[in-house]
Amino acid sequence: MIKVLVEKDIRQCVGVNKAAFAAVAEGFSKLAEGKANVPPIVRIDIPEFNGEVDIKTAYIEGIDSFAIKIAAGFLDNYKLGLPTGSGMMVLVSAKTGNPESILLDNGYLTDVRTGIAGAIAAEYLARKDIKTAGVIGSGAQARFQMRGLKLVRDFKRLFVFGLISEQVDEYISEMTSEFGIEIIKASSVEQVVRQSDVVVTTTPSRKPYLKAEWLHPGLHITCMGADSEFKQELYADVFARAQKIVCDRKSQALKLGELHHALDEGIITNESDIIELGELTSNKKAGRQTDEEITICDLTGVGVQDTAIALLAFQQAGMKGLGLELNA
Repeated sequence: MIKVLVEKDIRQCVGVNKAAFAAVAEGFSKLAEGKANVPPIVRIDIPEFNGEVDIKTAYIEGIDSFAIKIAAGFLDNYKLGLPTGSGMMVLVSAKTGNPESILLDNGYLTDVRTGIAGAIAAEYLARKDIKTAGVIGSGAQARFQMRGLKLVRDFKRLFVFGLISEQVDEYISEMTSEFGIEIIKASSVEQVVRQSDVVVTTTPSRKPYLKAEWLHPGLHITCMGADSEFKQELYADVFARAQKIVCDRKSQALKLGELHHALDEGIITNESDIIELGELTSNKKAGRQTDEEITICDLTGVGVQDTAIALLAFQQAGMKGLGLELNA
């Protein structure tokens, strides 16, 4: 039997909450402990339609199932009135190799697990008493990253900057209703960075826009837009200003993330002290240690997140009696 879960079912099972936080954090911890098998990402670029499809997976020791995820990002879809992101996951038995569930989530689980990764970064790296957050971009991850941040920090004000004014206005209206806080339409990236205690960059930019000169003591930055060699949101010398640099997976970030630009420009080396999130969640290393530190976390998305969130959705669906069971 194979259980088919559609997006409306999955949304009843998984959200940006403490259960998802715990599941994804455990996945990162297993990775840091050497108890996860994470193969390289398969990426299919489709430049004529400004799109890409990524395939990610991971087997985590001690778990009876693992997920294989297909995630698409087509940046021009907004012109067609379609979401820019979509996807699905397949849950496979680690004992037999047989498929157990098809999760037709339309990219929702990826949005959640990415927002949760941002929450984990903030939990360990942001100051405890932040008042103002900032986000660059106004798409899906601008929403999920702030939901993740709100899960771990009770900020009262939010600056947002985006290139499409109408989308920023829509974002402000939606998130004001959801959060009940002051949300300010920033005039520049510089204003967001200088005014915020935590900044999250969520854009697919291929040209850097966040400058080192804008950083200030106590700032934490999570950058999650750069997940391929061609994308870049931070100027490489930003990393020279940080007292603590963290990423989700070092080998991956040094190839695909913001860190690979810093490596190319000699700002960091392969021997630089770069911490993985799993080293924080497993208490192998410490996060923020002073209120004055500048910290940065580079997120590229790791398969352990997908297995963790897919399994949580599958388990919750079983408890709630959701999904359609089909004979294979």
